[in-house]
Formats: sequence, C-alpha cells, structure tokens
Amino acid sequence: MRDVDGWVRDHVRRLLDAVREAGPDAVAPIVQAGHPVLRSVAVPFDGQVDDAELHELLGVMHRTMRAAPGVGLAAPQIGLPLALAVVEDPGPGDDEIARVRERPAVAYRVLVNPRYAPEGDDVVAFYEGCLSVEGYQAVVARPRRVRLTGADETGRALDEVLTGWPARIAQHETDHLHGTLYLDRADPRSLSATDAWGAHWGTEPVPRAAARALGFGLPDGTPEDTAPQR
Repeated sequence: MRDVDGWVRDHVRRLLDAVREAGPDAVAPIVQAGHPVLRSVAVPFDGQVDDAELHELLGVMHRTMRAAPGVGLAAPQIGLPLALAVVEDPGPGDDEIARVRERPAVAYRVLVNPRYAPEGDDVVAFYEGCLSVEGYQAVVARPRRVRLTGADETGRALDEVLTGWPARIAQHETDHLHGTLYLDRADPRSLSATDAWGAHWGTEPVPRAAARALGFGLPDGTPEDTAPQR
C-alpha cells in the first residue's frame, strides 16, 4: 500500500524547495483545468508536515493568491492534493456591489479540512471566476448561508455560519478540495470570456442583463437592487 502521508509530504517539500530556489518572495505556479489534481479528492491534513513547513506552505499560498490576484486559493490549485485553503477578500471597492452581493472585506484566514452545509433555503446567483480557469467566468447559484466546519492552522475547531460573499468563497474553495470546479455548478449559457463583454457583465451587481442577453435563468432568491433581508 502506498504511504499516502509520505507521498503528500514529499510533494509539499518539493514545492517548497522550488519556491525557495526561485527567491524569498516567489510564488507557486497555479495549475489549470485539465490537471488531474483539480479532479481529485484532497487528502485530509493530519500533520503530514511539521509546523514550520506548514507555516511556510501557507505563506506561499497567501503570496500566490494575492499575486494572482484572487480571494481564495486551495492547495490543489498549486498541485498539492492536501485539504488546505487560504482566503482573503479586500472587498469589491464599489458600495453598490458590496451591498447587493453582501460582500464585506474578509481578513486573511486559513481553512483546514473544511466542510460546509446549507443553512436555510435561500439561493443566490452571481458571476464567479477561478484562478485555475483563466480567462472565463460564469454564473453559479449557491446557498446564501452555509455552516462552515473544520479547523484553522493552529488546530482550533471552526464552526460558524457565513452569509453572502464570504459563504460563496468558502464554498468555492472547499469544492476544490473535493475535485469540483465552479464550472460544474455553473449555468453553461452564462459562460463568458473575461474580454470586453465578460468585463461588462461582471460590473453588474446582479447578472440580470446577462441573463436576458444570454438566455439563462436566475433563482428566485437572487436580489434585485437591495441585499436580501436578514
């Protein structure tokens, strides 16, 4: 039987060696759709690397996410089949988008072995992109509220309810750890290249004009010009 923990440890150490060799502020390459690691179930993190290596790995992930730039990055996106993700969102910089999409700034945090479950029946749909699907975006309907469980990098248990965009980020990154890309959940008619038209659709707080023009539907819970009532 293959030593899975040893195999994962070797993967992590090879990646860290390559990043160190590239320089103190180097980032990791982000793998793209078609790479088998993005379709594999990640191995739960259970101390396969020591605290110093974990700290270094999370630092690499954080730098890579910021440089891309993105608001989340799962370990499989840098080729590591390990159930770790980092998230950080400065917010959209547009008050209307922030309000309608329920998108506050999210401080940097680490998710270890995360899982989520819907809280309530509200489903909302917005455009999403992915660092591992460069050049495209599509509308994904997701639960507005989820219960997130797992742990942080210190081993402290997480059990909290997230709403709005933080819930969407958590779902997107956790899906990566189960071999699921956002395209698997997206409405295919909404798929847009991130060129002039895609950028145009992405500026809508809610993708209603895109839905009319491209011929796809939105769930009933998707907001109009105000955020859903709490």
